[in-house]
Amino acid sequence: MRDDTPSRTAQFVAGARGLGRLLPEAVRIADDPYGLAFSSSGLAGLVNRSQDGPAEAIARIPGVRMWIMYMQVRTRVIDDIVRAFVAAGGRQVVVLGAGYDCRALRLSELAGSQVYEIDHPTTQGHKLAVFERLGVTSPAHYVTWDFETHPMDDLPAALTEAGHDPTAPTLTIWEGVTMYLTEGAIGASLRAIAAWSAPGSELAMTYQTKTRLAKRSLAARTLLAAVRWVGEPYKFGWTPEELPAYLAARGFELVRDISIAEGARELLPPDLAAYVSHADSRVARIRGSRAR
Repeated sequence: MRDDTPSRTAQFVAGARGLGRLLPEAVRIADDPYGLAFSSSGLAGLVNRSQDGPAEAIARIPGVRMWIMYMQVRTRVIDDIVRAFVAAGGRQVVVLGAGYDCRALRLSELAGSQVYEIDHPTTQGHKLAVFERLGVTSPAHYVTWDFETHPMDDLPAALTEAGHDPTAPTLTIWEGVTMYLTEGAIGASLRAIAAWSAPGSELAMTYQTKTRLAKRSLAARTLLAAVRWVGEPYKFGWTPEELPAYLAARGFELVRDISIAEGARELLPPDLAAYVSHADSRVARIRGSRAR
């Protein structure tokens, strides 16, 4: 992202989450009443005024419907990881590269937890300005971090300074980030995550496979061109086969690795799941294994 501009891809993602409100409630598996405010205030007003009319027609456009359903599945898969972590007793969540994530507001299960959001000052400043305009106060703790100029090795200390307890289990959410980083930045980030992850901690991470980054399909080439155009090109990915060993070498254990397409088949009726064929977009649930 550009230093003086909030993340455009984060805005696209937030907008797609918000457009999920146009889906019938029976098939809406992830509800984000705030998402559209970060993308388009005009569209947000239109959606909030009417669930049947011009706004609803937007969700019927094939490409838009696919993007909405994709984000519904990705969001819900991670929401369920959050719920499972809290149900098991976890009370700390770190959102690394938080963008316009609103789980601290959206998920009632987090009411008794401490949520720490880490992101670039420009994106975070825009997020807080939008909340102020909406009259909303998030319970999240904000840690401003310029990933381009501040070394990741310093981030665990900054997180502790913000109130995070490195001796207690933490769920780190790393959603929609890894594909934009270099391999060196990925390694530095995993070292930082390991440093604040006490025994019992987990990591929920999305990634794109190397196949998708190789641009072998028209859809993949179009998406890669779009994110490159807004200044946030894809850079790195794994294959599902190599990910377990990669993580193990860095002190983590892969618990589950699921494609968005598999998630769609588990969570949606067949007619809607058919819109989501992203086998190369994946969510990994990972267990931290830092020794003490």
